[in-house]
Amino acid sequence: VKAKSSDVVIALDISQSMMAEDVSPNRIERSKRFITELLKSLKGERVGLIFFAGGAYLQMPLSHDYASAELYIKSASPKQAGTQGTVIADAINLAQSIFGEDNATQKAVILISDGENHEKEAIEAAADLREKGTFVYTLGVGTSEGAFIPFVERGKKVYKKDKFGQPVSSALNVSLL
Repeated sequence: VKAKSSDVVIALDISQSMMAEDVSPNRIERSKRFITELLKSLKGERVGLIFFAGGAYLQMPLSHDYASAELYIKSASPKQAGTQGTVIADAINLAQSIFGEDNATQKAVILISDGENHEKEAIEAAADLREKGTFVYTLGVGTSEGAFIPFVERGKKVYKKDKFGQPVSSALNVSLL
């Protein structure tokens, strides 16, 4: 039996801005629900997972193990990020290294983020990947109006503040995605 399948890498933004509640219940939880549903429709494909914030982290290499993928997705949290920020280019470059150069299967990267990245490297990395025959899809999570970024401090919900003491707002960056 010959089986044809695709390789799909899902790159999930786990930066603190994904905790914003402009979509219910928050951006990261909405993303995790989407990925869980997506995994159900990808049965038969090899799936890999990358989490990224201030750096990109390989969570699961390409595999048919959907149960493990779901466990990794359910546990995704900004607490797992060594550094905060959003380096989309690092996630795309890591995905490229996962696929390898000699892989003849159809390849795709599904990048899920609020797009809170202000670097041109992300666009260049995606273009480079596309030239090598890999499809890059982006899914923006959040609203253009944005929301404040909550976190828990001493058991109490507070909002991230800038150096002037003003709450930091995070909005969906549609143009980058």
